[in-house]
Amino acid sequence: MTLTDLKYIVALARECHFGRAAERCHVSQPTLSVAIKKVEEELGVMLFERGTSDVKVTQLGQRIVDQAQRVLVEASQIKEIAQAGKDPLGGALRVGAIYTIGPYLLPRLIPQVKALAPRMPLIIEENFTASLAESLKRGDLDVAILALPFEQPGLVVQPIYREPFRVLMPATHPWATQDTVDANQLAEDQLLLLGAGNCFRDQVLEVCPECNGVGGLQRTLQGSSLETIRLMVASGIGVTVLPATAADGLPERNALLATRPFEAPEPTRTVALAWRVTYPRSGAIDVIRKAILACDLPGVLPLEAACQDVPA
Repeated sequence: MTLTDLKYIVALARECHFGRAAERCHVSQPTLSVAIKKVEEELGVMLFERGTSDVKVTQLGQRIVDQAQRVLVEASQIKEIAQAGKDPLGGALRVGAIYTIGPYLLPRLIPQVKALAPRMPLIIEENFTASLAESLKRGDLDVAILALPFEQPGLVVQPIYREPFRVLMPATHPWATQDTVDANQLAEDQLLLLGAGNCFRDQVLEVCPECNGVGGLQRTLQGSSLETIRLMVASGIGVTVLPATAADGLPERNALLATRPFEAPEPTRTVALAWRVTYPRSGAIDVIRKAILACDLPGVLPLEAACQDVPA
């Protein structure tokens, strides 16, 4: 049994389809099928149930797949340890970011990283928090930028900055005459939210619990991204809540929009870095943190460096 065999097992468990798994592994389907069969014969157990259109992992097979994933992550550490010993800032860094952070942070982050570590290009993935967490644990990502709360076994979490929320509205909206907006006012208008499964949607509903009550969600509309929601607000269909990095400066670029802060206590979110406890390129993580703090993001409050080790 080889590391390549383990990669095939993990890929098939992830895709539940021989063709897609083979494509992910950049091999032919017969090659992958033969390798999987060889492993099953070697172990003397069935790892997968083959159906006419899909593949399912057996109960015992799932335990073996989980162990194979751990072996692959540990094996990948060998090259990373060697690279860290030679030059921790040499070689690509795989960075993930949630959808409500990436578009506003990354354009500022890339030049800062380029200046601090010119030999460390970034491979970037935008995704939901749960998907980024799985990619970190599988070793597909080195570090992720996401919003707290976030707790996962085997991962380190380091808060970077606190970001206030803003109310975005049409420029002609009555609230535009106010200096601040009371969070409870959100229930009085049509509120535009991101779709279910996005952590920022949940944070907005925490700001205004009445919007999540009986009939409250009937007065909301959903958008696929903050930029889509921003355009809908500009058209006059309702109001929304945005993080400061996505909202500050919008009225100067679009006369159809107005932003206002919330009344105290101002709702905020905390943005953090997360990486595996065993990840050896600590110098690369330090560069990402320094680069983020050097981005001069609008409205944010930098936090003191503090790591939280989440026990495995």
